[in-house]
Amino acid sequence: MELCTESEVARMLPLVSAQRRDEALRYAHTHGRFCCLKSYMMLLELLGAVSPTLDYTRPVFTYNAYGKPAIQNRPDLHFSISHTKNAIAVAVSFHPVGIDIEQLRLPSDALIRKTMNEDERRRIASADNSAAAFTALWTQKEAVLKCAGTGIIDNLHDVLLAPHATLIQTQINMDNHYACSVAQNNSASSNESILPMSIIR
Repeated sequence: MELCTESEVARMLPLVSAQRRDEALRYAHTHGRFCCLKSYMMLLELLGAVSPTLDYTRPVFTYNAYGKPAIQNRPDLHFSISHTKNAIAVAVSFHPVGIDIEQLRLPSDALIRKTMNEDERRRIASADNSAAAFTALWTQKEAVLKCAGTGIIDNLHDVLLAPHATLIQTQINMDNHYACSVAQNNSASSNESILPMSIIR
């Protein structure tokens, strides 16, 4: 990312809450610090757009037992953040939401067998671009689990098969080599679909 520089990190540090600043400084490398700060700034922008009355300049985050963040005292607002080497993605919704973005990759056969069920393995093997097919499925599973707030579980084969109240949207960007999926609780009505999702490259 062309914006990922030490000077940009230094510029953003005084603009975020102390909680986020401390979290960013735990990263040893510029990329981690940049993604932590930039995703926070993107989140503030989206929160301000969907909830102007929220004092979104310094939101306080709480975390569930699995590490899923939430905004203190705002159970009506849900968000999810993800980043990879060349992109950051943020989703905001009035319903539980999960987002995952990953670089396109085709891992070992052993990892495919561990994470994909038989039908998914067939789809990957028969796809014109197996790396894109695998990464799309992987981001869908991650997004569903983040939406549920559980994080990675032992049995990944059934994540997209098990009954769950989620709608999934997937974008594959071949030019920038990433796949991004958003999962949202489908209790949302047709006019309450996923609120602004912002992606930077």
